[in-house]
Amino acid sequence: MLRLDPDALGELVAGRRVAMVSGTNGKTTTTHFLAAAVRAALGPDTDRLVHNADGANLHGGIASALGEHPHADLAILETDERVVADLVRLGRPEVLVLLNFSRDQLDRNHEIKGLGRSWREALATAGDAGPVVVANADEPLIVWAAQTARHVVWVDTATTWTQDAALCPQCGSPLVRDDPGGWRCTGCDLAQPPTTYQVVGDTIVRPDGSVVTPALNVPGGFNVSNAACALAAAELLGVDAETALTGMRTVTSPAGRFGTVTVAGSRARLLLAKNPAGWAEALPLATSSTVVLAIDSAAADGRDVSWLWDVEYEQLAGRSVVATGPRAADLAVRLAYAGVEHRTVPDLAEALRGHPEQVDVVATYTPFQRLRKLGGS
Repeated sequence: MLRLDPDALGELVAGRRVAMVSGTNGKTTTTHFLAAAVRAALGPDTDRLVHNADGANLHGGIASALGEHPHADLAILETDERVVADLVRLGRPEVLVLLNFSRDQLDRNHEIKGLGRSWREALATAGDAGPVVVANADEPLIVWAAQTARHVVWVDTATTWTQDAALCPQCGSPLVRDDPGGWRCTGCDLAQPPTTYQVVGDTIVRPDGSVVTPALNVPGGFNVSNAACALAAAELLGVDAETALTGMRTVTSPAGRFGTVTVAGSRARLLLAKNPAGWAEALPLATSSTVVLAIDSAAADGRDVSWLWDVEYEQLAGRSVVATGPRAADLAVRLAYAGVEHRTVPDLAEALRGHPEQVDVVATYTPFQRLRKLGGS
């Protein structure tokens, strides 16, 4: 379609109320949360909503989803970081959720500040016609990128990953985190802004001071943070908090994440981890006695696997670990240096064979999708 009509995306998105979600990690789940919240508010009128639920978030995937639902007036769109600026220009979104920035697919996104700059410039160009931005105040690059938006709702997500935010995106000086108010730059005025929503443990504090418990059906504290951003966006779209959270609780396996499949006779729970920040969140969730780690370096994973050395695989010491996937040998070297006893079984199906108890599988994108297919998910 885009070959036949290069302007199709702009034509398909025009005239709809649009909410976009982007960031390195968590955008699929957050978009599912937001779509579920809006769906709960719509009730039986769900045909009004279009959502690229399978995570196809580049120009083609978004155009495909919109083309399949030409009469839906509400669009909840997961958007790749490189597509945000184009959709801000073409779609005039009402709400834009910015989650985080982390090193990811190093062969394509060499410098994440370049992506942040594209967001900043797009929001500045949009001016008063631009979206209200829901932004993660714990992320310095997100804060810098969102500064030019016409209005920002800041969310304190209680982020624990800080390894991609050592230097100020504004002036290059070191950032410090010794202030009770959050992070700040040592060389300029960039600092963590006051927030409207806050994540406190497994609860979310709303703007009026009320505290809600999401009680999600997906695991991990990071998903409480995702839910806080989705809740802020849902309320901007006119969905009340109780209805929004009721909808979010229907999300159990967004695009296969946290889902369970049977492969080669073994039951496996699938956890997606694409980069060091994602692995830092996923590995603590892998609680089975045997853990399978699946690695590839296809285009969707990123060709550069040097990030393996930034993941703390040492925490798996003493467990039964299986390294699998086309880059299993690279992973095996990293596990050896981490002092983690492991077996190397490059074939995915063979790596899953013969486990009497359910195993947790932590996988990059390509083996994750292949395991979903093998398991009929």
